[in-house]
Amino acid sequence: MHLLSAAALSVFALAAPAVKAQDTVVVEETIVTVDQAVDCKDHYTSSWRDNWFVQLGAGIQTPFVEKGLPEDMGKAERHYTPVYNIGAGHWFSPYLGVRLSGMYGKMRWDFMAKNKAQMATVNADLMWDMTTSCCGVNPDRVFSFIPFVGVGGTYVWDYKGLPGNDREANLDGTRKSQWMVPVSAGFQLRFRLCEYVDFFAEARAQFYGDNFNNYTQGKPIEANVTAIGGLSFNIGGRDFQKYNACDYLGYINNLNNQVNDLRGELAATAAALAVANAQLPCPEVEEAEVQVTENALLTTVRFDINSDVISGEEMVNVYNVAQYLKANPDLKITIAGYADRDTGTAAYNQNLSERRAQAVKKALVNNYGISADRLDTQAYGSATQPYGTNNWNRIVIFGAK
Repeated sequence: MHLLSAAALSVFALAAPAVKAQDTVVVEETIVTVDQAVDCKDHYTSSWRDNWFVQLGAGIQTPFVEKGLPEDMGKAERHYTPVYNIGAGHWFSPYLGVRLSGMYGKMRWDFMAKNKAQMATVNADLMWDMTTSCCGVNPDRVFSFIPFVGVGGTYVWDYKGLPGNDREANLDGTRKSQWMVPVSAGFQLRFRLCEYVDFFAEARAQFYGDNFNNYTQGKPIEANVTAIGGLSFNIGGRDFQKYNACDYLGYINNLNNQVNDLRGELAATAAALAVANAQLPCPEVEEAEVQVTENALLTTVRFDINSDVISGEEMVNVYNVAQYLKANPDLKITIAGYADRDTGTAAYNQNLSERRAQAVKKALVNNYGISADRLDTQAYGSATQPYGTNNWNRIVIFGAK
C-alpha cells in the first residue's frame, strides 16, 4: 500500500492544483491481457553429459556372395561365424541418438573352393526409438524397438581359398586386402534390466559392391548380415528435462490478474486523491489506526501432479519470499498447501498438500536461513480449491500473518 500511495502522489501531484471543487475527475483504467498462441507440446532437453551408453556384444555373421563348388554347385553351404562388437553412443533426445560401433570376425563362404577372410568394420549409426515416438516418453519403459541406418568403413584381409586369393599368390585381378565403404540398416530390441544396464539384441545388413569377397561375378551388390546380443551400460543415467509452455499459463494469468487488480486500486486511489486535492483546504482530521488484514502474498509455488518436489523454475519464487522475509525481519507468514480435486482421494490429497507446504518451509529454513518460528504451515488438501481450473490447485500459497 505504501508503494501504491507513493505512485499515486507522484502521478497526480502536478495536476491537483488545476482541479476545482466542482470538477468531475475521470480516471481510465487499463486492463492488461495476454492473448498469445502457445504450443502445448512437451519438449525435452538434456545435458551433453547425460544419456551416453557403451555396449559390448557378440554374435554371428554370414556373407551373401557368389556361392557354388566346382564338383556340385548345389552343395555349397552357408557358413555362420562368430563376430564381436563394441560401441558407444549418445541419445540427444528421447527419440534420436547416434552411435559409433566396431565389429571384428572371420567370414567363410563356398565359391569354387572353401574360402575365408578376416574383416573389421566401423559403423556410424543414426538410431530412432520408434517405441518412444509412437507411445510417448516413459523413462521406466522395459522394451523398445529401435531401427537404425548407418555408413562405415570395412577392412578385409587374409583372403584364402580361390586361386590368387592366398597371401603367397600375387595374380592379376586379386588383392591381398582391401578397404570398402558399406551402407547398413538394421534394428535393435532393447530390454531394460535396471536404471544403468540394458540387454540388447540387434540385426544388421551391410551392403557392398560386387568385389566384397575379392571376386566379381553375378549380382552387383553383396552383403554381410550380422546378429548380435549383449549388454548396454548407461553413463549419466536417463535424464531428460521436460518443458511444456502450457504448464505456466495458469501462473502467468494469475499474475496478470493481480497486476490488473493493482492497476484498479491505483486508479481508485488516484481518483480519490484528485478529489481530495480539489477540496483543499480541508479541516484537520484525527489520525486513525489502519487495520492491516491478512493478505495473500503475490508469490506462489506450483507443483507437478502427485509431486511435492520444488522444480528449478519454482525455486526462484521461494528465493523471492526468503529475500522479502529477510528485508522484513518481524514478518511472519503462512504457507498453505493445496492439491487438485480430480486426482487422488481426499485423504491422500490432504497428506500431499501437507507435504508440499512442509517442502517449501524446509527450503526456506535450510536453503535461506529463515527461522522456522516465522513460518506456519497449513494443509487444505482438495477440500478447498483456490482456482476454478483443476490443475492450478497443485500449489502452495503464501500469506502474511
